[in-house]
Amino acid sequence: MLRRKSYYFLTVIIFTLWSLLTGPGIAQEPYKLPPKEIVEILDSPPPPVVSLDPSQQIMLLSFYEPMPSIAQVSQPFYRLAGIRITPHNNSRQTLRFFTRFVLKDIKTGRELKIKLPEEPIYGQPEWSPDGKYLAILRYPERGLELWVTEVKTGEARKIFGPNLNAVLNEGFLWFPDSQSLIIFANPEGRGPEPQAPRVPAGPNIQETAGRFASVPTYQDLLRTPYDEQLFEYLATTQVYRLFLNTGQLQKLGEPGIYQYVNPSPSGEFLLVKKIKKPFSYSIPYSAFTHSLEIWDLQGNLVKTLAELPAAEEVPRNGVPTGPRSPGWLPLKPASLYWVEALDEGNPEKPAEYRDRIMIMEAPFKQEPVEAFRLPNRYQGIIWLGQPTQGLVSEYEWKKRWRTTYLFDLAQPGKLKKIFDLSAQDQYNDPGRPVMVSTPSGNPIALQEGDFIYLSGSGSSPEGDRPFLDKFNLKTLKKTRLFRCDKGVYETFISFAGQRRDRIITSFESPTLPPNYHILDLKSGKRTALTSFEDPAPRLTAVKKQLIKYKRDDGVELSGMLYLPPDYKEGERLPVVIWAYPMEYNDPATAGQVRGSPCRFTFYRGSSQLFFVTQGYAVLDNAQMPVVGDPKTMNDTFIPQIVANAKAAIDVLDQMGIADRKRVGVGGHSYGAFMTANLLAHSDLFAAGIARSGAYNRTLTPFGFQNERRTLWEAPELYWKVSPFMYANKINEPILLIHGEVDNNSGTFPIQSERLFAAIKGLGGTARLVMLPYESHGYSARESILHVLAEMIEWFDRYVKKNK
Repeated sequence: MLRRKSYYFLTVIIFTLWSLLTGPGIAQEPYKLPPKEIVEILDSPPPPVVSLDPSQQIMLLSFYEPMPSIAQVSQPFYRLAGIRITPHNNSRQTLRFFTRFVLKDIKTGRELKIKLPEEPIYGQPEWSPDGKYLAILRYPERGLELWVTEVKTGEARKIFGPNLNAVLNEGFLWFPDSQSLIIFANPEGRGPEPQAPRVPAGPNIQETAGRFASVPTYQDLLRTPYDEQLFEYLATTQVYRLFLNTGQLQKLGEPGIYQYVNPSPSGEFLLVKKIKKPFSYSIPYSAFTHSLEIWDLQGNLVKTLAELPAAEEVPRNGVPTGPRSPGWLPLKPASLYWVEALDEGNPEKPAEYRDRIMIMEAPFKQEPVEAFRLPNRYQGIIWLGQPTQGLVSEYEWKKRWRTTYLFDLAQPGKLKKIFDLSAQDQYNDPGRPVMVSTPSGNPIALQEGDFIYLSGSGSSPEGDRPFLDKFNLKTLKKTRLFRCDKGVYETFISFAGQRRDRIITSFESPTLPPNYHILDLKSGKRTALTSFEDPAPRLTAVKKQLIKYKRDDGVELSGMLYLPPDYKEGERLPVVIWAYPMEYNDPATAGQVRGSPCRFTFYRGSSQLFFVTQGYAVLDNAQMPVVGDPKTMNDTFIPQIVANAKAAIDVLDQMGIADRKRVGVGGHSYGAFMTANLLAHSDLFAAGIARSGAYNRTLTPFGFQNERRTLWEAPELYWKVSPFMYANKINEPILLIHGEVDNNSGTFPIQSERLFAAIKGLGGTARLVMLPYESHGYSARESILHVLAEMIEWFDRYVKKNK
């Protein structure tokens, strides 16, 4: 074992050597296609996105493009302050575009197509609080427009544009009266976009002294004074209130950088988050210096709730000090609540209480009142159907434990424990409250007297069986109203209107694609609302089953096994094991089954399931638990993932399915990190595919995934779990795929480039595929098809043909 100082020395040496090396040789190849049947499946129209109006009487079907083209994905964008901005549309980069919309009356079945221009592309519509209108963003060639549709007629009209601005938010939100909207627009006389200086004025400099800023390795951050100018230019907006009937614009406040402007339920006041200078080069815009303000309807400042600094010095795994997570009480005219840390935001600091909830009512001239305190970190509030009641959840990060309390603001400080369980315990998860919308458009839990309704996934050893319960808040007793039958997968969507004996569900099975139905809870009669077709009928016959097995230390594992339609029992196939590691405190929760074998399988995107079309068996979502104390569990990361992988191969061998010499492993992101480690520390696999991963943990020194220690606290660990440090032991072929503009924290493209360079320099076998304009996930049709072609070719060469 090397001593700690040796690790520091070797790390410095390695960084120095690699900085002197030239990168791997780069050759650009044309996009290629996977087998024809895969292309046809991916090009088939996907089922639409479905949403219900606030009364659950009208269904909106939103049809979208299955994949944008590389021409769309490669449109110019800026990477600033943690986001990606397309300046030609005054918006964030958008990669899912809708093309048409249909309204369906649930009672009569009548369908009405929304009348919009067919050429451009659209965003997902937003219902007005009263359900009479839909607001839709339209993306013309330049600019951004806002259109409104009257639900009764389907007629649509443009009400604003092309100067709408959706850089920091959706660009609009409905006012509680449903007769007006708050919109964000480019300021009048904005002028031309700032141009980058041809000659720099000097070096870009940052300085620190005595400040602790242990922030994650974010991407797309500000780097230069020019970046600051560009961000300020693109993100600055003028806020207006737009009246539907007259088209009148009422100016609210002065131009500024506004993350949100939220009206109170009464419509009398506005809660405003305004971003201010100085900007930060270390964190995204949402954590920049900002003020929380209350305005009146003329845009005048009523009260400054807080002036908060940039959240650069937040303790690791902690929260900022000062007011956070503010919001309006949904059933009060104008009452604010927010959260404040009582432990300086530091989870390591001993404290009897960590957070408190504060309340302030209009006209906001009095001091705020403390409602109650929480022993652990605040995780969220769900407001109930009574104006002062709600459910508040807290989270204990060391045990990963979640507790939910019932509170009533009329009884300050009093909390009644409702649920208390491990956040990882899926089998005992009580579900989430069924939500409805208030007349002002705010979500609350559906409450009838002492009862609320809970809907959950219903995880069990046989797989998920979704449920709906009626729950008594006084007695804590529940009555089961619905549970999915065995052999199918049916999940609660909402009640059918005001009735409680009929529900809207989504129903599917391994051979039937998801469709919406009305289910009569008394008779069991099911009436179809939609009839979406199977987009890939040739794959319906794929054999799918949940398999369970154990690793050597007794931890229970499971995975979803897919076999080709023509598979014959006893035939040994090449196998793909695809996984993503997860951390657990104890073996019991680690071994719980998650997911359902009774769901319909969609073959979309760059899915590993397409290997089934090429004669492979695929063990998907093979459980890769890492079990132990949250602070030290990664000390045994390597032996645990190797044990998980061995157990999976063993069971497939015992079932007569796997040819042990022809097993490949793959994963995305943390799954890619796992893949490279399995190849470096075992000889279980013939080859691997690692997509968008991080392989050198010294480049994420302030933690990774759920690791709570820094590089300087646990240097041996960071070395030990970095497959880059063991590139000389990766003696099986590895395919590395990465988006050239990956936006995920920690998975910088250089991670794949440097691992490839290391393997190349050490004489190993690897291929590096860098996808132009792609982020952490892959979007463009050309990119997705190319990724599938690369994956299939790689495993055909090194797994299927391995003898």
